[in-house]
Amino acid sequence: MNDFDYAAKKRIVVKVGTSTLTYKTGNINVRRVKKMVEVLSDLKNAGHDIVLVTSGAVGIGVGCIGLREKPSDMPMKQACAAVGQNQLMSFYSSEFSRFNHTAAQILATRDVFSNDVRRKNIYNTMHTLLSMGIIPIVNANDSVSVEQLDFDENDTLSALTAEVCDADLLIILTDVEGLYDKNPSLPDARLIPLVRKVTDKMIAAAGEKGSELASGGMLTKIEAAMLAGDAGIPTVIIKGDDPAILYDLFDNKAVCTLFDLN
Repeated sequence: MNDFDYAAKKRIVVKVGTSTLTYKTGNINVRRVKKMVEVLSDLKNAGHDIVLVTSGAVGIGVGCIGLREKPSDMPMKQACAAVGQNQLMSFYSSEFSRFNHTAAQILATRDVFSNDVRRKNIYNTMHTLLSMGIIPIVNANDSVSVEQLDFDENDTLSALTAEVCDADLLIILTDVEGLYDKNPSLPDARLIPLVRKVTDKMIAAAGEKGSELASGGMLTKIEAAMLAGDAGIPTVIIKGDDPAILYDLFDNKAVCTLFDLN
């Protein structure tokens, strides 16, 4: 890859999307999420501050309620989010506790970051939790939000969270290895390992969302990397089907795309 020193980055925000967390049924991919919590706990044990930005509440709610597909109407989406968020946090709390780590829930809407008073509040909460060694788990407050459920698959939320908690690195786990120069399903598509500047060509090549239960896509991840970059925070887009790849990342061996826009 390059000589970027991942191991030196102390405060890490890790964003995980619905396609990584769940099966197509909407049910939690138990084996994968257990492994992700184990790896994040181990990275914390190694001295990193960990903040987890998670999607999946709506998707998991779909599975819990027994729907065949993600609903299109807002009230039902919000009902799925309310059910799914409860299941999601229960699972995270139980799994992190197995490794003697305490998790805390933070639910946010866009005005939390745009309103000075509320932004100060979340800043104080984040930094207090981290100073106590607690792992903040952040999700959009989809059960009450009305603007497209506020965030597209939480990519934007992860960048805003990284900024407000003064992160050193943002990692976005997704279902592809990183940013490609064209649709990654094409045989001649090539991974772009390092991005110093986002170009119009990169934006045009960003594909559509890859999962029926997800709401984002590569474009929202590029936008998140640019937003984090404005705050001086590098971003990694990396495939999350095997969370152990984070070990390779911190050993500078992983296949991924690094946005180092400073």
